[in-house]
Amino acid sequence: MSERRLPVSRRQVLALGGAFGLLTAGGPASSAALAHRPAGTGGLLRSAVPLPPAFRVPLPRPAVLAPVSTAGGVDRYEIVQRETVAEILPGVRTPLWTYGGSFPGPTVEARRGRPTVVTHRNELPVPTVVHLHGGRTPAESDGYPTDLVLPSSWSEHRHGGGMAGMAGMADPRAVQSRVVREYTFPNDQRAAMLWYHDHRMDYTAPAIWRGLAGLHIVREDSERSLELPDGEREVPLVITDRAFAADGSLAYPSLDPSLRGRPGVREPYAAGVWGDVVLVNGAPWPVHEVAAVRHRLRVLNASNARHYEIEAVDQDGRTLDLVQIGADQGLLAAPVTHRRLPLAPAERYDLLVDFGAVKVGGTVRLLNRLGSGRTREVMAFRVVRQEQDDSRVPAVLSTDLPQWRREDAVRVREFAFRAGRTGEGHGWLIGGRPFDPAREDVSVRLGDLEVWRLIADVHHPVHLHLVGFRILGRGGRAPLPHDAGLKDTVALRPGEAAEVITRFDGYRGRYLFHCHNAEHEDMGMMANLEVR
Repeated sequence: MSERRLPVSRRQVLALGGAFGLLTAGGPASSAALAHRPAGTGGLLRSAVPLPPAFRVPLPRPAVLAPVSTAGGVDRYEIVQRETVAEILPGVRTPLWTYGGSFPGPTVEARRGRPTVVTHRNELPVPTVVHLHGGRTPAESDGYPTDLVLPSSWSEHRHGGGMAGMAGMADPRAVQSRVVREYTFPNDQRAAMLWYHDHRMDYTAPAIWRGLAGLHIVREDSERSLELPDGEREVPLVITDRAFAADGSLAYPSLDPSLRGRPGVREPYAAGVWGDVVLVNGAPWPVHEVAAVRHRLRVLNASNARHYEIEAVDQDGRTLDLVQIGADQGLLAAPVTHRRLPLAPAERYDLLVDFGAVKVGGTVRLLNRLGSGRTREVMAFRVVRQEQDDSRVPAVLSTDLPQWRREDAVRVREFAFRAGRTGEGHGWLIGGRPFDPAREDVSVRLGDLEVWRLIADVHHPVHLHLVGFRILGRGGRAPLPHDAGLKDTVALRPGEAAEVITRFDGYRGRYLFHCHNAEHEDMGMMANLEVR
C-alpha cells in the first residue's frame, strides 16, 4: 500500500500475476484461474444428486420482515439466526443456516433517514457477525469480523480479549456479545438495494454458502414520481450458485466442516468456490410468470466467487434490452442500455426489462454468458397475460449524485490485490500483506476526498465499507458503461488497474476494504480502514 502519484507501469501490472503461482503451484487450480477472459476465479464443485430440469420451480419472493415496533421514529426488527431444513431441490432435504428460517433471509424494508434497529439472536453452533453491505453505518454496527455474537455454549478459542483468527491472531479491540446483538442502521443514504450477510473472520465464505444472506432495501418517497414499475412488477433477484452432496446437504470444501477449528478450503478451491447449480431467491433455475409489461429487476450477485454476464433472450432468439437505472448505491443520473451486463460477487444492478414485445405464452430466458453447461442458464420469465403498462423510463433518474473531481482529492493511494505468501503458507494479499485485525493499514480523515488506484493480478471484486465511490477509469481509459453511478464494489479484471474516488464522510471508527471473492477474503485479502 502506498501513496503515490506516479502512473503504474506495464511491468508493475504484469509482475503482480507472478505471485499467483505461489498459491496453487502443483495443484489442480494452477492454470485454471487464469484461463478465462474475463477470469472466473474459482474451482467447480459438482453435485452428487440428480439435478432438476430448468424452469420448472416457481421463483420465490423473499418475505418482507415485519417490524416488532415503530415507536419513536425507529423501526425495530428481530431476527433469529438458526438452523433449518428446506427443500431447495425438489424432493431433496437440505440443512441450512438461516436468518429467520429462510434462504435468502427476510427482506428489511427501510426508509431513507429513518433509523432501523435489528436485534440478531444467534442460535447457530458457531459465532456470527452481521454486516450490512453498502450501508452507511456507524462502526459499532458495521459488522467488523471480530465483533462476534457468540452462541450460548461457546467457550473455546478465546485469546486476549479477542477471537483468535487467521494464524491465531487476536484483536484487542474486538467487541463481543453472547447470543444477542443489536445493530443500528441510520439509513442516512440514497435509496438503494443493500444486503446483509455474515462477516465472521476466516469463515465468511462457508457461512454465506450455508445460507446467511438477505436483502435490506432503502426507499425514499421521491422515487414515486419516476413512475417506475412497483408492487408485483418490482422483482428482487438474489443470484447464487451452490453444489449438493449425496445426502442433500450443501457441499463445500472446508478444511474443517464444523467451522470451529482450522479455516480455509482444500487447495483446488483456494481461488474461489463455484457450484454447478444456479439458484435465484433460493430456487434452482426458476421460472417467473409476468405480464407483457415493463418490470423492474433488482439483481444481486450473492455468489461466493462466480461471475455472471447476464443476457435476456426470448423464444425467437431476440435479445431484450437491459435498461440500467441503478447501481450498488442507488439510481443513476440517466438510464444506460445494455445487451449484456457483467455481474461480479456483491454487485447489484437495478434494471428495467420490457416484456411488452413478447407474445403471451412466450418465454424469456436470463442467460449467463460466462457459464458452461447448466450454469449458462439462470432463470426464465414466462409471459402469461396482457396488462396495461403505466410505467415509464425517465430520461432523468436522479440529480443528487456527488460531483467529485480528481483534482480536488487530497491524496492518491495505490493498492495491489494479489496472491502471495502468508504466515500460514499461501493466501491473498493487499499491498503484500495478509489481514491482521490488530494492525492499522490505512488512516483517513473524516471528510477527506481521496482517489484510490486498485491493481489486480486476477479477477477481484473490491468492496469498501462505509462509503460509495465513483469509478474514474480503467487502465488509463474511461469507465465502462456498467461503471455508471455510485458503487461500493468494483470488479477488477486480470492485470487491470482502476481508479475510484470517494469522500470518507459519515462516521469515525474502524472499517474494512477487501476482495468480495469470499474465499479470497477468508484467506487474508482484507485491510483495515481507520476513519479519524
